[in-house]
Amino acid sequence: MLVLADGRFPAGGHAHSGGAESAVNAGRVRDAATLASYCRGRLHTTGLTAAALAAAACAGLDPRDLDTAADARTPSPALRAAARRLGRQMLRAARAAWPAPELDALARAFPKGTHQPIVLGLAARAAGLHPADAAHAAAYEAVSGPATAAVRLLSLDPFDATAVLARLAPEMDGVAARATAAAERAAAEGTDALPAASAPLLDITAEQHATWPVRLFAS
Repeated sequence: MLVLADGRFPAGGHAHSGGAESAVNAGRVRDAATLASYCRGRLHTTGLTAAALAAAACAGLDPRDLDTAADARTPSPALRAAARRLGRQMLRAARAAWPAPELDALARAFPKGTHQPIVLGLAARAAGLHPADAAHAAAYEAVSGPATAAVRLLSLDPFDATAVLARLAPEMDGVAARATAAAERAAAEGTDALPAASAPLLDITAEQHATWPVRLFAS
């Protein structure tokens, strides 16, 4: 899990801000306090949804069903495209790190890529981890990306950004637990049991961000 959650893992996440670039541009993220609010909102909405998808993939649910579920939970075309780009990049890295038939099958089934949380879950499975581990990694990604981006966008003190993440740790644990429980229900009831928490402003600003002629991050 430490390797999967490491920012140096070559999965492409460093090029994405998790919506932070738009939030900074709009003045909604200005300092450590507003970054904490932004990360908390993202964690409990799209973070929860991604963590549940990752846990379900690690638990062995059909990736094709999960891909459909992920599409239904991602109304923004720009975010769907970004999720698939990140999925392709993570799959390349995962297949190199943990060669496994399931990862090879995923590459064949989705030549244009599937959503990154699904790949994360299968990578965790190939690495011998459990659904709760995959959920924790996805929850951490949901907030670490914006926090890292804020350091670059605002020249924010890295110590302050790290403090934001540390103080969110108990909430990350809670989100991972909820996501893991939802994945367990989905194994018996189908993907409708997975959370579909939304953040409409993230969807709107993602579409706007995709039209910017000059930007630091891909999303």
